[in-house]
Amino acid sequence: MSPFINSAIEVMIGIALLFGGGELFVQGSVALALILGIPQLVIGLTIVSLGTSAPELFVSVSSVIQGSDALAVSNVVGSNIFNVMVVLGSSALILPLKVESRLVKRDVPLLLAVSCAVWGMASSGRVTWQSGLALLIALLINTVWEIRTAREEPEALEDAEPSINSNNATGGWVKSISSLIIGIFLLSYGSNILVKGASGAATLLGVSEALIGLTIVSAGTSMPELITSVVAALRGKTDLAIGNVVGSSLLNQLLVLGSAAIFARNDGLLVDNLLINRDFPIMIITTLACMPIFWTNGRISRLEGGILLGLYIFYILEQVIPRTLPAWQDEFRVLVLCLILPSIMIIITTQTLIYWSRLRKNIPKGDKLKAYK
Repeated sequence: MSPFINSAIEVMIGIALLFGGGELFVQGSVALALILGIPQLVIGLTIVSLGTSAPELFVSVSSVIQGSDALAVSNVVGSNIFNVMVVLGSSALILPLKVESRLVKRDVPLLLAVSCAVWGMASSGRVTWQSGLALLIALLINTVWEIRTAREEPEALEDAEPSINSNNATGGWVKSISSLIIGIFLLSYGSNILVKGASGAATLLGVSEALIGLTIVSAGTSMPELITSVVAALRGKTDLAIGNVVGSSLLNQLLVLGSAAIFARNDGLLVDNLLINRDFPIMIITTLACMPIFWTNGRISRLEGGILLGLYIFYILEQVIPRTLPAWQDEFRVLVLCLILPSIMIIITTQTLIYWSRLRKNIPKGDKLKAYK
């Protein structure tokens, strides 16, 4: 068997183990929390959210330990791009996503601010352990703030957080702890195999680890978010589909990148220049693009979902074409910059203006101020 096939098999096995480990981790953690009497709201806002981001966490930390900093950082950036473009886009194609949740109104601007701050931290070429500590402290503050505001507005979270099945606690302490331990073991083992396979594939293909992290690894570790949001959309819980994407993207930067920087210790987490100059800005632009999309008719339409998926396809092609069809890369970039992106901007801007125009016409004069608050 060729070395490349071995690396590909390792990547697939690693992704499968991460998915299974994440499921067991969530089941064991939720059951243990219910046994301990922790409120379901707190479980939904913390443990369940952590479960979907556990693959990214273990892969990035394992990458740092094995000396693959580029894979650790690109996994976070690529996962966030995948979350917004693919997870959100796929969910919107299934069912237009209604955007009226407190989570989106508060967390999307917060996600944008955190993304800009992380880009600033990484712009020097390293994310220091001090920056990683600051990200973890910000995560703690945000979690406390989210729980407190959620208690004040419980009706706003009725459909925005995953429901916790109390039957999960029927297995008792032994089953809960066993699921938790097995889940952590599978996550740890799966992440090591995935990192090894991805690094081997990058070497054999003659590409950077950052490229593998931005594409194959990030897509693989984001499968739990994709499945969770698609299932939520199929069940009509559109707030959960959106909240899962935004919450996971926040955790990727605050928890995953912060933890990876801590494990990098004094040397800091090395960041590839290409990530700083190209992929971090793309991650921020995709987050920024969500703002006008969320405004248009108060929902993410199927058209907008299709646009997000289409943008991800062009993003992947931009990564692949220079290495497979170098003669076409200039023509492809001209097509994207001069035709595709302007067309998308015109569509989004037009929909936003139409939405705000209709809103102003339909709201009585005395109530307009309240509507914009």
